[in-house]
Amino acid sequence: MPLVRIDPSKDASPEVVRVVSDTVYEAMISVANVPENDKFQIISRHSPEELIYPVEGYLGATYTPGIVYIQVTWNSGRTIDVKKAFYKAIADGIHAKAGVRKEDIVISLVEVAREDWSFGNGVMQYAPKE
Repeated sequence: MPLVRIDPSKDASPEVVRVVSDTVYEAMISVANVPENDKFQIISRHSPEELIYPVEGYLGATYTPGIVYIQVTWNSGRTIDVKKAFYKAIADGIHAKAGVRKEDIVISLVEVAREDWSFGNGVMQYAPKE
């Protein structure tokens, strides 16, 4: 169960937000082997002064006020190649479908153990077998 947090500007159109949401979900299924219907996302829009980035750029990328932060919390264990393909699928898809600059798509992965989730009812559904 990945949990995705998407943080665009308040100025991002509803269409851009939908494309980001859908593209991340599509990449989770097609690249990261996440089951269908496993779509848990939190989208929080921000005013320009709440989206902080290095104006002078970082690691060869420059940013604009159109920056979109994407944080995915998921189970650990995916290979570096899968992660690289995941990043690329998201950046390429959002750029192609919504015109967002690839440089403005910042993605962070947080990896957790399977037992770090509760899908409701206060139950650890993926508890280790004893």
